[in-house]
Amino acid sequence: MIRPATNVDAPAIQRLWNIAIRETLITFNSVEKSPTEVAEAIEQFDTFLVAEIAGRVIGFAALFPFRSGAGYALTKEHSIMLDADARGNGIGRALMTELEDAARAQGVHSLIAGISASNPDGEPFHVAVGFGAVGRVKQAGRKFDQWHDLLLMQKLI
Repeated sequence: MIRPATNVDAPAIQRLWNIAIRETLITFNSVEKSPTEVAEAIEQFDTFLVAEIAGRVIGFAALFPFRSGAGYALTKEHSIMLDADARGNGIGRALMTELEDAARAQGVHSLIAGISASNPDGEPFHVAVGFGAVGRVKQAGRKFDQWHDLLLMQKLI
Protein backbone atom coordinates (compact mmCIF):
# COMPACT_ATOMS: atom_id res chain seq x y z
CA MET A 1 0.00 0.00 0.00
CA ILE A 2 1.21 3.49 -0.82
CA ARG A 3 -0.11 6.39 1.22
CA PRO A 4 0.83 9.84 2.54
CA ALA A 5 3.36 9.72 5.36
CA THR A 6 2.38 10.86 8.84
CA ASN A 7 4.45 11.61 11.92
CA VAL A 8 3.69 8.06 13.10
CA ASP A 9 5.88 6.89 10.19
CA ALA A 10 8.85 9.04 11.24
CA PRO A 11 10.77 6.28 13.10
CA ALA A 12 10.49 3.87 10.15
CA ILE A 13 11.46 6.57 7.65
CA GLN A 14 14.36 7.61 9.88
CA ARG A 15 15.57 3.98 9.99
CA LEU A 16 15.53 3.67 6.17
CA TRP A 17 17.10 7.08 5.62
CA ASN A 18 19.84 6.54 8.19
CA ILE A 19 20.78 3.13 6.77
CA ALA A 20 21.25 4.81 3.38
CA ILE A 21 23.27 7.61 4.98
CA ARG A 22 25.42 5.27 7.05
CA GLU A 23 25.99 2.41 4.63
CA THR A 24 25.51 3.49 1.02
CA LEU A 25 26.33 6.01 -1.67
CA ILE A 26 22.63 6.57 -2.44
CA THR A 27 23.07 9.92 -0.72
CA PHE A 28 26.17 12.04 -0.23
CA ASN A 29 24.85 13.08 3.18
CA SER A 30 26.93 11.62 6.02
CA VAL A 31 24.94 13.09 8.91
CA GLU A 32 22.11 10.89 10.12
CA LYS A 33 18.60 12.29 10.37
CA SER A 34 17.10 12.95 13.79
CA PRO A 35 13.47 12.14 14.57
CA THR A 36 12.73 15.88 14.54
CA GLU A 37 14.30 16.35 11.09
CA VAL A 38 12.25 13.49 9.66
CA ALA A 39 9.03 14.83 11.19
CA GLU A 40 9.81 18.29 9.75
CA ALA A 41 10.44 16.80 6.30
CA ILE A 42 7.11 14.97 6.40
CA GLU A 43 5.37 18.25 7.19
CA GLN A 44 7.36 20.58 4.93
CA PHE A 45 7.94 18.63 1.71
CA ASP A 46 5.38 19.11 -1.05
CA THR A 47 4.52 15.40 -0.97
CA PHE A 48 5.83 12.62 1.25
CA LEU A 49 4.66 9.07 0.58
CA VAL A 50 5.41 5.72 2.19
CA ALA A 51 5.07 2.18 0.89
CA GLU A 52 4.07 -0.40 3.43
CA ILE A 53 3.44 -4.12 3.50
CA ALA A 54 1.60 -5.70 6.41
CA GLY A 55 1.90 -2.46 8.39
CA ARG A 56 5.69 -2.19 7.90
CA VAL A 57 7.11 0.83 6.07
CA ILE A 58 9.49 -0.49 3.43
CA GLY A 59 10.11 2.64 1.40
CA PHE A 60 9.39 6.31 0.90
CA ALA A 61 9.36 8.95 -1.79
CA ALA A 62 9.30 12.71 -1.35
CA LEU A 63 8.79 15.71 -3.60
CA PHE A 64 10.37 19.06 -2.75
CA PRO A 65 11.51 22.31 -4.42
CA PHE A 66 14.36 21.97 -6.90
CA ARG A 67 15.58 25.52 -6.34
CA SER A 68 14.21 28.62 -4.70
CA GLY A 69 12.63 31.41 -6.70
CA ALA A 70 9.31 31.78 -8.47
CA GLY A 71 10.71 30.72 -11.83
CA TYR A 72 11.43 27.22 -10.48
CA ALA A 73 8.04 26.72 -8.78
CA LEU A 74 6.87 24.06 -11.24
CA THR A 75 10.13 22.10 -11.22
CA LYS A 76 10.52 19.70 -8.30
CA GLU A 77 13.20 17.34 -7.12
CA HIS A 78 12.47 14.01 -5.55
CA SER A 79 14.02 11.45 -3.29
CA ILE A 80 13.16 7.76 -3.16
CA MET A 81 14.53 5.08 -0.85
CA LEU A 82 13.61 1.46 -0.30
CA ASP A 83 14.53 -1.18 2.20
CA ALA A 84 17.22 -3.38 0.60
CA ASP A 85 14.92 -6.43 0.54
CA ALA A 86 12.12 -4.40 -1.10
CA ARG A 87 14.11 -3.56 -4.23
CA GLY A 88 13.37 -5.20 -7.54
CA ASN A 89 9.73 -5.93 -6.73
CA GLY A 90 8.01 -2.98 -8.42
CA ILE A 91 7.62 -1.03 -5.18
CA GLY A 92 9.92 1.78 -6.31
CA ARG A 93 8.01 2.06 -9.59
CA ALA A 94 4.70 2.18 -7.70
CA LEU A 95 6.04 4.91 -5.39
CA MET A 96 7.24 6.94 -8.39
CA THR A 97 3.87 6.56 -10.13
CA GLU A 98 2.06 7.91 -7.07
CA LEU A 99 4.63 10.68 -6.65
CA GLU A 100 4.22 11.73 -10.29
CA ASP A 101 0.43 11.74 -9.88
CA ALA A 102 0.80 14.03 -6.86
CA ALA A 103 3.20 16.26 -8.82
CA ARG A 104 0.74 16.55 -11.72
CA ALA A 105 -2.03 17.46 -9.29
CA GLN A 106 0.22 20.28 -8.03
CA GLY A 107 0.80 21.55 -11.58
CA VAL A 108 4.43 20.41 -11.67
CA HIS A 109 5.96 20.38 -15.16
CA SER A 110 9.42 18.93 -14.56
CA LEU A 111 10.82 16.36 -12.15
CA ILE A 112 14.53 16.30 -11.35
CA ALA A 113 16.55 13.42 -9.94
CA GLY A 114 19.96 14.12 -8.43
CA ILE A 115 21.59 10.69 -8.35
CA SER A 116 24.93 9.61 -6.99
CA ALA A 117 26.81 8.21 -9.98
CA SER A 118 28.28 5.73 -7.48
CA ASN A 119 24.80 4.28 -6.84
CA PRO A 120 24.61 1.48 -9.43
CA ASP A 121 20.81 1.19 -9.24
CA GLY A 122 19.93 4.89 -9.44
CA GLU A 123 20.32 5.58 -13.15
CA PRO A 124 18.78 2.31 -14.46
CA PHE A 125 15.78 2.74 -12.17
CA HIS A 126 15.16 6.29 -13.33
CA VAL A 127 15.57 5.35 -17.00
CA ALA A 128 13.00 2.57 -16.44
CA VAL A 129 10.46 5.10 -15.09
CA GLY A 130 11.01 7.55 -17.96
CA PHE A 131 13.78 9.90 -16.83
CA GLY A 132 16.60 10.93 -19.14
CA ALA A 133 20.12 12.05 -18.27
CA VAL A 134 20.61 15.81 -18.61
CA GLY A 135 23.99 16.35 -16.99
CA ARG A 136 26.79 15.19 -14.77
CA VAL A 137 28.50 17.27 -12.10
CA LYS A 138 32.00 15.91 -11.58
CA GLN A 139 33.13 15.33 -8.00
CA ALA A 140 30.07 17.07 -6.58
CA GLY A 141 29.93 15.09 -3.35
CA ARG A 142 32.35 13.57 -0.92
CA LYS A 143 31.61 10.51 1.14
CA PHE A 144 33.63 7.61 2.53
CA ASP A 145 36.81 9.61 1.80
CA GLN A 146 36.15 9.67 -1.95
CA TRP A 147 34.75 12.12 -4.48
CA HIS A 148 31.58 11.12 -6.31
CA ASP A 149 29.86 12.52 -9.39
CA LEU A 150 26.25 13.69 -9.35
CA LEU A 151 24.09 12.55 -12.26
CA LEU A 152 21.16 14.83 -13.07
CA MET A 153 18.11 13.28 -14.69
CA GLN A 154 14.81 14.84 -15.71
CA LYS A 155 11.29 13.83 -16.65
CA LEU A 156 8.77 16.25 -18.12
CA ILE A 157 5.32 15.43 -16.89
